[in-house]
Amino acid sequence: MSEYRPHTSRALYSEDERRRRDETVWTLVQGVLAPVQFLIFLVSLILVLRYLMTGHGETAAAVSVVVKTFALYAIMMTGSIWEKVVFGRYLFAPAFFWEDVFSMLVLALHTAYLAALALDWLEPRGLMFLALAAYATYVINATQFLLKLRAARLDVAARAKPHTKPQTECAS
Repeated sequence: MSEYRPHTSRALYSEDERRRRDETVWTLVQGVLAPVQFLIFLVSLILVLRYLMTGHGETAAAVSVVVKTFALYAIMMTGSIWEKVVFGRYLFAPAFFWEDVFSMLVLALHTAYLAALALDWLEPRGLMFLALAAYATYVINATQFLLKLRAARLDVAARAKPHTKPQTECAS
């Protein structure tokens, strides 16, 4: 059994992976779900904070966290399918290894919220603080993905530039 180590020095996508990424409908699905999930997150964050500050809107805040969690599940499931199509594995492809690892924490905290809500494990304020912890991990994870995709764009741009030697001035 060979040791698995995520690659960090190669380009994010090989030419074949880039072609598969560009050809699959799952890229569009991810491109739509990511901003939708972010908008749901923003609305929910406002509702959760409003409840914590005022004590009003408990039901709206709780429902918004459930909606956010289901949006997360949708993007994680479709993202796993996308990863399988592009990289040949459902999770932990070398290109997104650490993002996927952290995604497991995001999923765990969101799922803990659902369990605590359904099983009445926490009082409403405790639920909202659990939601905030889940949201903090979501923001970190989203930032991981954005930084990775930005680095990939910069890498592609750098590879596309013609290599020229810097000119030196001659003293006359």
